[in-house]
Amino acid sequence: MAHASATLDIPASADNVWQLVGGFDSLPDWLPFIPKSELSEGGRVRTLQTPDGDTIIERLEGFDNDGRWYSYSITKAPFPVTGYRATLRVEVLGSSGTARVTWSADFTPNGVSEEEAVELFDGIFTGGLEAMKANFAG
Repeated sequence: MAHASATLDIPASADNVWQLVGGFDSLPDWLPFIPKSELSEGGRVRTLQTPDGDTIIERLEGFDNDGRWYSYSITKAPFPVTGYRATLRVEVLGSSGTARVTWSADFTPNGVSEEEAVELFDGIFTGGLEAMKANFAG
């Protein structure tokens, strides 16, 4: 099983960051490469659209509002992996009032090398966290 992860400190309170990203349907609010999200199955499944028209279907696997994290799996996507399970977590960084956001996933590469699959998701996570941080600039 391969692992990809990105962490970024954001100059905002963890509660404010979680307010933006903590909803399972909130990706279009902060992630430019996901312009559309629709919930189904009582909010447990999200169907995402990419700018290229690809569809990604993800299932909410765990959610802790007080702990500021959720985990999800991919049930359908154009990615070369299987068994994908990710967690998005927002934590308080010491007493600075800064939020630390970690986005990580475990998966099995399918048709590509582990290095290629990890590089793909490292790029998605890093770009996503930078886009998230842009909401708190200035």
